[in-house]
Amino acid sequence: MAQEADFVVVGAGTAGCVLAGRLSEDPSLSVCLLEAGKHDNNWRIQVPLGFAFTVPTRQFNWAFESVPQPGLNGRRIYQPRGKTLGGSSSINAMMYIRGHRCDYDHWAALGNTGWRYDDLLPLFRKSENNADLDDAYHGNSGPLHVSYLRSPAPFFQLCIDAARQQGLPLNHDFNGAQQDGIGYTQVMQINGERCSAAKAFITPNLVRSNLRVETGAHSTRILFDGKRAVGVEYRQGGQLRQIRARREVILAAGALQSPQLLQLSGIGDAATLRRYGIAVVHDLPGVGCNLQDHLDINLNYRANHPDLIGTEPASALALLRGILPYRRERRGIWTSNFAEVNCFFRSDPALPAPDLQIEISRGITNDHGRKKVFVRGFCVIVTVLRPKSVGSVSLASADPMAPPKIDPNFLSHPDDSTLFIKGIRMARRIIASPLLDQYRGQELYTGHAQSDEEIRAVLRQRADTNYHPVGTCKMGIDPMAVVDPQLRVYGVAGLRVVDASIMPTLVGGNTCAPSIMIGEKAAQLIREQG
Repeated sequence: MAQEADFVVVGAGTAGCVLAGRLSEDPSLSVCLLEAGKHDNNWRIQVPLGFAFTVPTRQFNWAFESVPQPGLNGRRIYQPRGKTLGGSSSINAMMYIRGHRCDYDHWAALGNTGWRYDDLLPLFRKSENNADLDDAYHGNSGPLHVSYLRSPAPFFQLCIDAARQQGLPLNHDFNGAQQDGIGYTQVMQINGERCSAAKAFITPNLVRSNLRVETGAHSTRILFDGKRAVGVEYRQGGQLRQIRARREVILAAGALQSPQLLQLSGIGDAATLRRYGIAVVHDLPGVGCNLQDHLDINLNYRANHPDLIGTEPASALALLRGILPYRRERRGIWTSNFAEVNCFFRSDPALPAPDLQIEISRGITNDHGRKKVFVRGFCVIVTVLRPKSVGSVSLASADPMAPPKIDPNFLSHPDDSTLFIKGIRMARRIIASPLLDQYRGQELYTGHAQSDEEIRAVLRQRADTNYHPVGTCKMGIDPMAVVDPQLRVYGVAGLRVVDASIMPTLVGGNTCAPSIMIGEKAAQLIREQG
């Protein structure tokens, strides 16, 4: 097969799969999709509960670590990212949450024409095939299957009722008219199986002669002719290969690796690149800056309820018993995404949108599941939705096989911990409800923290990422922007970035659904520009 294509897409992650699938709908275009990881045909990916086995391990996972974080007592923070077809949409908790209208209107207000919520809603709807909701906010004919969980755990209805006692409204649709409230999470699943971006946009289309997917292909640099991107060099099977792009090279390697590949290819801060011996193609100082991520704190509770999961014998038996109904009907405990309930609320009623999120999860979580806890229980995850702490991604080495230097700079802004305190106090009020008295036990690890200062200390000791890095190739019109509103990299031709790294600011919610939208938006832009 000729080593060239009209479009070369680097990274078969969430946005990359969407873009490659959409571009290949035009039979006159050829698309090559390069993915460093393996194929996704593994039960740990396709069975929803299987992500408990992928996040803590290196299988299908880059398993990066941050640099020591001063705001977190010098801890290195684990940074799992998907390394397989579908990227992080193949190892995440499958939550379909878009964020708030105001997030996208803010992007547009920064000068990003065409990125208002009203501009983007049709793209969200285009992707979506929602089994349970049919209205102006949802689509029912797209390739991405979305639904409520097939076998929700009855325990979580108690949590919803407890939150309503605290004045939080019931919300059946966090992507609808309002985000505020508590309710069951919609997930990206079909018939009890994960519906990743790969399963939605790539797997059904592998029969297309104009779509070529290469796995085990680690991109090492972008090839340039002067200031025009003309191809990609990649390592596959121990050999260094090249593929030429007749029209465009498109980076979709994610917020941690798209900036790394730009820098390795000579696009970034010129002085820094020269220190690594990298020839400068274009001096673009914003590359790798503006890293934003959702930090969270897990409040873990012992609880004696049969719906809950642990690593003690009773839970192991429940999981074993759940295998047969899953194999027969794709129902039961193995269809769970753990975080079955979500809650969005405002720390101040005067705010234009919720600024705090609470997820209630079916098991105890300690160090991303890497440390086992031999008790049954549940976890309440508190997240500050729009943190003010900002970090960076930079080169640790000129070796393209080395991981990037990741510095989220967590809790560097004092307002973030102040807001966490409000979120933790609300979460504890919900869990203190008499409705849960029969089941709720000890708050593990964090229960001793009661005063504001004690909570700040436990945040430094135990807060961790919620896996939502964005912003490192930000879209905008200011001097630190990396791409323009058409997602074209400034200063060069034939090169775009299409993934969560282009977000100027974090959205108030999970980032998978917005990344799918970004893939749809890029395909629309390319079609419009001919």
